[in-house]
Amino acid sequence: MACPTPRCCRPLAASPRRRSWSWRSWRGPSTRRLAGSPRSRSDPRVTEVNVALIGYAIMGRAHSNAYRQVVPFFAPRVRPRMKVLCGRSRGGVEEAARRLGWDEASTNWEAVVARPDVHLVDIVTPGDSHAKIAIAAARAGKVVFCEKPLANSVPEAERMLAAVNKAGVLHMLCHNYRRAPAVMLAKQLIAGGELGELRHYRGTYLQEWLTDPARPRTWRLDKSRAGSGALGDLGSHSVDLARFLVGEISEVAGHMTTFVRRRPLPDAPRRTAPVTVDDAATALVRFENGAMGTIEATRMAPGRKNHNRFEINGSRGSVAFDLERMNELELYLESDRRAVRGFRRILVTDTNHPFLKAWWPPGHILGYEHTFTHTVFDLMEAIASGTLPEPNFIDGVRNQRVLSAIEKAARTKRWVAV
Repeated sequence: MACPTPRCCRPLAASPRRRSWSWRSWRGPSTRRLAGSPRSRSDPRVTEVNVALIGYAIMGRAHSNAYRQVVPFFAPRVRPRMKVLCGRSRGGVEEAARRLGWDEASTNWEAVVARPDVHLVDIVTPGDSHAKIAIAAARAGKVVFCEKPLANSVPEAERMLAAVNKAGVLHMLCHNYRRAPAVMLAKQLIAGGELGELRHYRGTYLQEWLTDPARPRTWRLDKSRAGSGALGDLGSHSVDLARFLVGEISEVAGHMTTFVRRRPLPDAPRRTAPVTVDDAATALVRFENGAMGTIEATRMAPGRKNHNRFEINGSRGSVAFDLERMNELELYLESDRRAVRGFRRILVTDTNHPFLKAWWPPGHILGYEHTFTHTVFDLMEAIASGTLPEPNFIDGVRNQRVLSAIEKAARTKRWVAV
């Protein structure tokens, strides 16, 4: 099926003719239940998937870079082809497509999602459009890859999960910090029992970019578009890391506040509009395994650029990670000799550390952008093997339930079960 509007998609440059493959010949494993393992099925004919990326702001740039870097550095069994970039502005999306390396540009995502030569739909738009794009992509039989948080509400997230389950397509949620090598090393240490019984999780995500009350009111400060403020934008990462590293959260208490209640409009700075999301949020959490935790998220912390930090304490040791020093992991083990016992700093850049064999010699540090390349690599390998990658829409629903429970707890001033 070609685009119904001839001008909606425009090739940007001549490209060599490549082997075409219809995604409808393989629709991926079944994922009909929230719990349990999907059936695995792969197709050895699949060597390339055509990607449509919906959105081209900061996350669009990050995902585009990942698609460009994954082949030369990781050589995945399935290669992504950057087929079409979608956006609302004709001039803006065409310029971005040229700059970022996409074959085509379009302003009609509905038509692009329906195209038989598009196999994977990647969604990096504001949260209010995630559900409609993902559901349309699933119904069209595409692999669906979506930025966090999965949706703006639990019902939306559940509809997205139901859609991919019904269609039987692969789906993945982009929580890129799971794939920072130091975070993966922490996961390995915890899984190996090095920390013993887990007791405490402290997650903080602090930024400063809204400290100035003259900062304009963008879509991120509009609940109808963003869903929530610091809680969904930043706290969703802390919730996901808590679930990934410690386990499922069973109960929460919460507090949320908005410090600056009106901000100037971007195009009319003399006029103001209400801020309808939280500037900051905190939560106490209880885990199913008996551990306890705290989560804090704010965009009003002067001096903190991107301070995403966690510390986990167990009966035999502790680990700590700070994204602003993302190549390092702090580790404390009770088993060390008493004379030398204390936190040690591990430089997570060795070739035996997660993902590092594909990159540079030890000591040559990685950055923020590499976490997206690792995520895309695992997505490509999941497509090659026909297995459901993680995190996926199941995780997205569970994360959203925790976020929703924190909001409810903040309103009711009570503990709320997840």
